[in-house]
Amino acid sequence: MAMNLRVPADLDRELEQLAAEEHTAKSALLLQGRRRRRELAASTEFVAGHDAELLTRLADA
Repeated sequence: MAMNLRVPADLDRELEQLAAEEHTAKSALLLQGRRRRRELAASTEFVAGHDAELLTRLADA
């Protein structure tokens, strides 16, 4: 399925440069970014839940 996406010119230039450096498509970079954002959110939730007591102690220190 094809999709058009309009981005500001400065972002498009950055994507173009990064795509050339990585030898990949701009669309692949955008998908990687989306995937990494989800992974970071999941990691943050895990740490917040798993280490809640430690985080509280650090905040109080």
